[in-house]
Amino acid sequence: MSTDQVVALKKVLKPIHLWAIAVGLVISGEYFGWNYGWGVSGTIGFLIATLLVTVMYVTFIFSFTELTTSIPQAGGPFAYAHRAFGWWGGLIAGYATLVEFLIAPPAIAFALGSYTHFLYPSITVLQTAFACYVIFIGINMLGIKESALFSLVVTLLAVGELLIYVGIIAPSFSYETFVTDPMPFGWSGVFAALPFAIWFYLAIEGVAMVAEEVEDPKRTISKGYILGILTLVILALAVMIFTGGIAHWKVLSTIDYPLPAALGIVLGRDNSWTQLFASLGLFGLIASFHGTIIGYSRQIFALSRSGYLPTFLGQVNSRFQTPHWALLTGGFIGCVALSLGTTDQVIILAALGAVVMYIISMAALFVLRKKEPNLERPFIVPAYPYFPLVALILSVVCLVAIVWYNLVLSFWFFAGLLVLIGIFVLSGKHNSLTRNN
Repeated sequence: MSTDQVVALKKVLKPIHLWAIAVGLVISGEYFGWNYGWGVSGTIGFLIATLLVTVMYVTFIFSFTELTTSIPQAGGPFAYAHRAFGWWGGLIAGYATLVEFLIAPPAIAFALGSYTHFLYPSITVLQTAFACYVIFIGINMLGIKESALFSLVVTLLAVGELLIYVGIIAPSFSYETFVTDPMPFGWSGVFAALPFAIWFYLAIEGVAMVAEEVEDPKRTISKGYILGILTLVILALAVMIFTGGIAHWKVLSTIDYPLPAALGIVLGRDNSWTQLFASLGLFGLIASFHGTIIGYSRQIFALSRSGYLPTFLGQVNSRFQTPHWALLTGGFIGCVALSLGTTDQVIILAALGAVVMYIISMAALFVLRKKEPNLERPFIVPAYPYFPLVALILSVVCLVAIVWYNLVLSFWFFAGLLVLIGIFVLSGKHNSLTRNN
């Protein structure tokens, strides 16, 4: 029998695994990337942006959980939009989610390279970044249960390390430092900082993409999501606020390793705690890198299985039951992005894909409530319709802000989407997808 089969994925994940995947997907956002937001908004401006984005994510996750538990498919947002709007909704959601999950790993790989270079200057950033793709695609090839266990271990280590970090720097926190030059660019800076605030939480929705591999998904998924978002809110605010009181924000706003740098200011760069944290800090980055690889591979797998991508990308290895061609293809695209972009650019592009996906997902929630009122909904979003409406409005605000301040990147993002739509229409592919819907 061939080892390449289009078959079902293995159902082995429990609530603790989902919590680990949810937090692990995102936790690198607490280690780096968000600090670029200080460079365009200052500390208070970025705090306001972060609070706005936190409200967006809390309302979004509670709303998104209704969709995920009602339609537990590996496609996640693509599956919901396809069901609500047909082929064009699935195409938009699938494209946006792919951009998010294919572009986020290169940003994390950049940071992994920077952390390693901080410890071992002789090793270049790109050497580490490319090596990470090879190692973690290999781990993901072994099976989802093994991958989830790995995520659990590194996520627990990463959360523990962030708590230790806050404990070490908290005594050195200075309110005067935190409020020095707090909003140098006014309210325009708050809007410019939104994509970097999104980085605190970006990709948590990736849990939806392992929904087919969850034991009892209708009960398990909601627990993983809700515990995950609560964990991340606490960590994001604590790390950002306490770090902002260590040194003027300009000192830390342009580097990929702000936490070791902050510890270096408090304890000295050569202090053993600083060196140890920089070494352990790799766990948080590894957790997210590993999680986003799971996410992009399942999205490619689902899009292929539904006819949006070439069939071979939906093949599953019969021994490990993992979508190996999806893993390898996404890795190749990520390595190309590593060679072409910078950290802040890939963060903005990933955030752009995310907010487009959030918008169409919330729209799908409203449509499915009317289109399929009898659909089994094991988890009902609280305060409907206000929670999804708030998430939708704030997602639109974030989209407008990202486009306004990043016209060139936005042009390429939407040009790619229009080209794809044109290909589907001119080739007649949309007709077959409509018949299959």
